[in-house]
Amino acid sequence: MIPVTPQVPELSGDELRRLYRLLTAVRQLDLAAVAWQRQGIIPGYAPELGQEAAQVGSAFAMDRSRDFIFPTYREMGTALTLGVDMVQYMATHKASWHGGLYDPVATRLAPIQAVVGGSVLHAVGWSHGQRLEAQAGGGIPAEGLPAALTYFGDGASSQGDVHEAMNFAAVLKAPVIFFVQNNGWAISLPTEAQVAGGTVAARAAGYGMKSLTVDGNDAPAVVTATREALAHTRAGHGPVLIEAMTYRRGPHSTSDDPGRYRTLEEERRDAGSDPVELLAARLLAEGHADQDFLAAAKTDAISGADKIREGVQALTPRPGAEMFDFVFAEPTEQLKNQALTWRKESEHD
Repeated sequence: MIPVTPQVPELSGDELRRLYRLLTAVRQLDLAAVAWQRQGIIPGYAPELGQEAAQVGSAFAMDRSRDFIFPTYREMGTALTLGVDMVQYMATHKASWHGGLYDPVATRLAPIQAVVGGSVLHAVGWSHGQRLEAQAGGGIPAEGLPAALTYFGDGASSQGDVHEAMNFAAVLKAPVIFFVQNNGWAISLPTEAQVAGGTVAARAAGYGMKSLTVDGNDAPAVVTATREALAHTRAGHGPVLIEAMTYRRGPHSTSDDPGRYRTLEEERRDAGSDPVELLAARLLAEGHADQDFLAAAKTDAISGADKIREGVQALTPRPGAEMFDFVFAEPTEQLKNQALTWRKESEHD
């Protein structure tokens, strides 16, 4: 039997305003990044238009002093919410450094993961380690266990790695949240064509795992769902699966043409509420903000994106020798020889 988790409090007006500023910043940076790719500033990018609330809301709920988030290649909104230096984050999209130049330990954001479903395994390993440390220290601390949150899409949920990760997490009661951004598409394949039953959340029952389904376009609802999941897993009750129902409004990547597998009419019909507009309407209706606040948030977001572009353009190629520096803690003789050969060939020593 899955324990019942206490209800978490409603978000304050200040939290809602902070959420809106973050959503707006992510929206404008995402739009800008697509433009940068078209302009040749970066070679590739995975847009997240329509998924801002799912990412910002989930990251907003995490404790940056002790929790850890394991992203895929599409979590720019999560990185921005955590306060990651966005020029260092965009280094991957500039092809300057695989995984991002930011410090994962300091930011609590693991390196960008390009392997589909790969980050899920890492999250379970890290969270299991947290539980083992707690057991060695005498049990679950009063403030609860540190928790991991890992992202993947409805398409990645069909990977065998995800099944294995969920099974291990449930058996070991690892404090991890599996956050599924169900954006309706696994590249060009619609969810109904590759997820039996239509939802990923239904699978949680097979692992004896708590699950939550939330409107992924509603940022405050995502925050609340994530906080509920955190309360459950911190108490030692095991993992939680959150399925945020949203929609990928743009292409899978800047090399994708969604017009080959869906029409503009279908996109408009299925996209649902725009995350930014939905939160703006709530702020106005509840008296937490006015039009001046909304306009200022957008102006600041555009200005921020422009500054990030300048930083991205200033990024230079990393020294090639670095490719040998982070493979093993103690380099093997073979690696040393490879490095020596490379230096002779590239530097003409």
